[in-house]
Amino acid sequence: MNFRATAAAVIAVALTAGAADAAELRLSHQWATSDVRHKVAEIVANHVAEANVDLSIQIFPTGSLFKAQEQYNPLSRGQLDMTVYPLSYAGGQRPEYNLTLMPGLVKNHDHAARLNESAFMQKIEEIMAQDDVMVLVHGYLAGGFAGKDKCVSAPADVKGLQMRSAGKAFEEMLAGAGASIASMASSEIYNAMQTGVLDAVNTSSSSFVSFRLYEQSKCFTPAGDYALWFMYQPLLMNKSTFDGLTDAQKSALVKGAKKAEAFYLDEAKKEDAAAAKVFADAGVEIHQMTEAEFNAWRELAKETSYKSFVSKVANGQELLDLALSVE
Repeated sequence: MNFRATAAAVIAVALTAGAADAAELRLSHQWATSDVRHKVAEIVANHVAEANVDLSIQIFPTGSLFKAQEQYNPLSRGQLDMTVYPLSYAGGQRPEYNLTLMPGLVKNHDHAARLNESAFMQKIEEIMAQDDVMVLVHGYLAGGFAGKDKCVSAPADVKGLQMRSAGKAFEEMLAGAGASIASMASSEIYNAMQTGVLDAVNTSSSSFVSFRLYEQSKCFTPAGDYALWFMYQPLLMNKSTFDGLTDAQKSALVKGAKKAEAFYLDEAKKEDAAAAKVFADAGVEIHQMTEAEFNAWRELAKETSYKSFVSKVANGQELLDLALSVE
């Protein structure tokens, strides 16, 4: 009897310890399950499940848990464990984050990958840590230009045009080149181009395709060897939640994240190429941005978007210089 009682007690303690180590994490994002950002989340979740470390990740897509732009604060407070999130959305709380959606800082995806490993990103991550947030998976997505009546690729091309752009910094730069800015949701761009309200648009590769903007465009400048529009959209995690996991659980997350990050980079390049093919197949002229055109935009950005950023952010010049130092 004593032996059975002792054995039962040992089993009970072991089960209690196992239950204490087991954890379920909640991951939220705003996109459909077909989106590359959801697939990035799935890779991490699947790897963790296969690792058999008493850890699971439940994914809440399409803004079903938190609204698109309202995920950073819950993450910081520990009300949410993980999110795939455009960091510039939190630029109101942390203005330094606006550098992650800034024209001309990133020229192509390989450059973005180098930026992710740079002293610039280290500084951004130090700011996140102050909010109890950390990066699991780095990732940038790119975009381009489409013109209703002509190609838009250099600053001189936009003078006098009515344009919609994704991001305040891009609006400042385009206005500096002589464009008039019309702000609207992505879902409104098609009708605005169709009715002549818009002459040109600057947005992400995925939006160009999903909103069928090839039907209203004469010329498309996709993201290729050079592009202006890059938006940092990492998989973030609450740092205290991560720190509270077992070593095995942390290891599974980190290994899954490494696999997801390689996939993210590869798929981001494919997404740009796919957008260019969709436009070409629809009979739209394709113009690849040149290095000279990219450099002309960057010089304009220095006098508009960059200058505005530095004037508003205490350590803005330091961060900007760190970003520009990455080749």
